[in-house]
Amino acid sequence: MLKHVEVPIPSPKKDEILLKVEATSINPFDWKVQKGMLRPFLPSKFPFIPCVDMTGEVTEVGPGVSSFKAGDKVVAMLNVSSGGGIAEYAVAPVPFTVGRPPELSPAEGAGLPTAAVTALQALKAAGTKFDGTDEPSNVLITAASGGVGHYVVQLAKLANLHVTATCGARNLELVKSLGADEVLDYKTPDGASLKSPSDRKYDFVIHCTTGIAWSTFEPNLTTNGKVVDITPSIKAVATCVFKKVTFSKKKLVPLLLAPKVEDLKFVVGLVKEGKIRTVVDSRHPLNKAEEAWAKSIDGHATGKIIVEM
Repeated sequence: MLKHVEVPIPSPKKDEILLKVEATSINPFDWKVQKGMLRPFLPSKFPFIPCVDMTGEVTEVGPGVSSFKAGDKVVAMLNVSSGGGIAEYAVAPVPFTVGRPPELSPAEGAGLPTAAVTALQALKAAGTKFDGTDEPSNVLITAASGGVGHYVVQLAKLANLHVTATCGARNLELVKSLGADEVLDYKTPDGASLKSPSDRKYDFVIHCTTGIAWSTFEPNLTTNGKVVDITPSIKAVATCVFKKVTFSKKKLVPLLLAPKVEDLKFVVGLVKEGKIRTVVDSRHPLNKAEEAWAKSIDGHATGKIIVEM
């Protein structure tokens, strides 16, 4: 369970900076750690302060740090094994920290490190290059109004892809406003079968939810279509292996986030230029962090859930 406790302000070591936290976003990964779903790997120690995506102001730099100074505003992804984001102060690793431009609010910035970078890496895993050479392709995005999905929609449109998206009925207009060409209510028959309203087959799918079988995706894919699964289950990994050993042209690709500072810089730059945005589901003060936590566990957030200090 979450408890509010007083702990000493941490000290930055080599290649680290101490931040006065401005905002933190909650990802499903965070409460999965709390629920013990990642034991024996995480949490690495108790008490464990969750959350890794944050914005803050540099108050102190560790030995050997020259790229940041006190007073700098930054967007950072903390070390997954140590967490620390849902606090007044946190230590961030310099290799996963970028400057926060004034065009980017603390809440918007806190949404980016895990969710937007996962969205970017999922599209890259499907073959999208973002260099102006991308061929017109049809992409399906599931759970398109969620934390990762809403970034995938925007990034896919930036790459000039034709986007079909699924979401709940209340978010159909939002997902259209983010750029989706076709939007399906996942609770309708067509939404459940993932059938494109314009009868398109999908060159690839960015799968941002759970509970959809390969047999539902398969008939909707082109001959060489692929499904990129951002929360792969054991069954998904098994399907991936089976498709490889049987030389299937249709593939399932499990995606595990690989934090890269150049990807974080890329998405921060896109927000600065007004090309993508963070949809904020709700904002919660630190003393009501448990409300934000419960909202994330409930699983129906639209965009990102933010805790502000």
